[in-house]
Amino acid sequence: MVKAKATVHGAISLVNAIATQKGATLGIELKVDATVETNSGKGISIQSENKSLSSRLINKTIEKIVSKKELEENKITITLDSEIPTGYGLKSSSAISSAVALACSKIFKPRLTDKQILLAGVDASIESKVSITGAYDDACSCYYGGFNITDNFKRIRIHSERAPTNLIAIIFIPKNRKRGNLKNLKILSGVFENAWELAKKSDYWNAMNINGLATAATLNSDPKIIVDVLEKGAYGVSVSGNGPSIAAITKKENETNIKKIFSVLEGSVIVSKVNNKKAEVYEL
Repeated sequence: MVKAKATVHGAISLVNAIATQKGATLGIELKVDATVETNSGKGISIQSENKSLSSRLINKTIEKIVSKKELEENKITITLDSEIPTGYGLKSSSAISSAVALACSKIFKPRLTDKQILLAGVDASIESKVSITGAYDDACSCYYGGFNITDNFKRIRIHSERAPTNLIAIIFIPKNRKRGNLKNLKILSGVFENAWELAKKSDYWNAMNINGLATAATLNSDPKIIVDVLEKGAYGVSVSGNGPSIAAITKKENETNIKKIFSVLEGSVIVSKVNNKKAEVYEL
């Protein structure tokens, strides 16, 4: 029996990549732990308290790392423990697929590079239809932490740097999970392209605010919330991913005022520090 545990963190969007295939993201401290255990036998078993997890995504990720022969000879049990709400644009599927790939690689393919591990999760996301683009931007911030500016089509990181450690993310999780029509984001592709160019030059908050207004207007969130939160001292506010959550980046001293704005809306609020820590794995 061999056992390995990987920890990967979540992230929020600074620039949505759907319109242009170019994205920008920032790591946050909410995390996923994936423990992989192998025993004699065969088959994959997934244990998680979260019923909305995509088992197809997890199975596909394992198949990317573990060979057919090894799958025939090992019973693999995956135990997932996640702090990231699923289905709200907080990169839970990127974090989960990366954590599963990392834990499996520790046991079966210890020589894989970070990028190979990342791409296993990205490819599995596309094949299991969890993501349209594979969300390379999301995967990078989940895996490496900090700021990551990517070209998802070419699968490269254009720019990355550590985030200031005194920042927090205040994330509003609406009760209503309805998302707008993602196809409409392409109408504003020029706007997203401009936001991405700003992020590439480390002008993250302007990039995030432009993205926030454009995504809110397109995906059924109220753009006024974004302005109201900025007024209370946030550096950047945006719909995260394809929503419906809204993330504000600020300093600790503005937390109460920003929470007040969100408190009149139906839903809940999560506060998380930003994260610069790379994904970790070790044998148990």
